[in-house]
Amino acid sequence: MSVAEVIGPHLPYLRRYARSLTGSQASGDNYVVAVLEALIADPASFETNLPPRVAVYRVFTKVWNSVSVNHGTDGGGDDIEKSTSERRLEAITPAPRQAFLLVSVEGFTPSETAQILDVAPAHVTELLQLAGSEIAQQLAANILIIEDEPLIAMDLEALVVDIGHRVQGIARTHKEAVAEVAKNPPTLVLADIHLADGSSGLDAVNEILSTLTVPVIFITAFPERLLTGDKPEPVFLVSKPFDPAVVKALISQALFFDMRSEKTGQRAA
Repeated sequence: MSVAEVIGPHLPYLRRYARSLTGSQASGDNYVVAVLEALIADPASFETNLPPRVAVYRVFTKVWNSVSVNHGTDGGGDDIEKSTSERRLEAITPAPRQAFLLVSVEGFTPSETAQILDVAPAHVTELLQLAGSEIAQQLAANILIIEDEPLIAMDLEALVVDIGHRVQGIARTHKEAVAEVAKNPPTLVLADIHLADGSSGLDAVNEILSTLTVPVIFITAFPERLLTGDKPEPVFLVSKPFDPAVVKALISQALFFDMRSEKTGQRAA
């Protein structure tokens, strides 16, 4: 099978990534064309020892990095009208933006992202944390924590504050969670399932979502309880014990791609 046949199925996704990275459809497509030209000129640049999608994104990265202007803050693409997310992406430093897009949009693992960017896996973690901090500067959020274990609640509070957000409150029961939301609607909810008085964090989230549209990240030792097909769908689900870096990345992802912000172009501070 030729290189063209191998990379063909991945080109639409590469175009999506290129547009997100550059902020412009025209500029993104030009980079994809440059990738194809580079592969024609040097077929060996496509590393067959890597998964095909990883290999083609790796070639893209080499082309991207060969243009010195891409290592600094750019002025955005040439589109006249851009979505809220596109404008937010332009405000993120280029290297963290690459890591964020590869993991959050393109679905690569941190290990695959390290191969694509030709960096150590630990550096990918650093880049994702930088992206999270820069996103937090744009989207400082009020976060409600629904968690009955004090030490875990303290850990979650610390990591939320560490990436620039505010903890609106910590609720230990269904009743406390609903009361907190009634006082001040949060921007995002971090929720456990089993709560202090035997009540259900899932029930609390269902009640909250009946009156408020807000992204929810479930953090639980019982992830199978959310894999039933019932609403709310577990778009963001973390198993205990959790990796703080994973939770930080999911908070940034949930806030950045919250469809509500796409519709309104703004959010509560």
